[in-house]
Amino acid sequence: MRLVLEKSLIRDWQLDDCTNLATVANNKNIWRNLADRFPHPYTLEDANSWISLLLQQPEPSHWAIVVNNHIAGAIGVDLGEGIFAKTGHIGFWLGESFWGRGIMSENVPIISQYALQKFGLTRLETGVFGWNPASMRVLEKSGFVREAVLKNRIYKDGKITDHVLYGLVV
Repeated sequence: MRLVLEKSLIRDWQLDDCTNLATVANNKNIWRNLADRFPHPYTLEDANSWISLLLQQPEPSHWAIVVNNHIAGAIGVDLGEGIFAKTGHIGFWLGESFWGRGIMSENVPIISQYALQKFGLTRLETGVFGWNPASMRVLEKSGFVREAVLKNRIYKDGKITDHVLYGLVV
């Protein structure tokens, strides 16, 4: 995939992205808003393992977000299985130096529509940490609806917060 947007480029990951990915992803402020599969510190070995795993997928479902020829972040969809085969879980993050520029507000709706069509999904969903209103705004601008607030569900970085669930249904 290669989508040229106004503020960024969405493209498939490449092995030579590892160093750039490790540099931008190694940030506690990014880590604190993501599930534990996203490590901190984020090392070159972590970047290499992640990209190598993605390159083995028969059909890419996770992509690099590039701004001015530098990795700015990532966006992807984990596809459901079994009874959840028509549901995808969307996730995204952006390097802190790229926050506040409208990059994710541009990327999330494009990838959401792409994933729904490409993978034959009827639903995309995601959860947001209660202390992350910026991601909630991105999702709402992208057509996602707040479906539930699970009180005190998340424990991260020594703190408890709510888990706010969003869905986008065809």
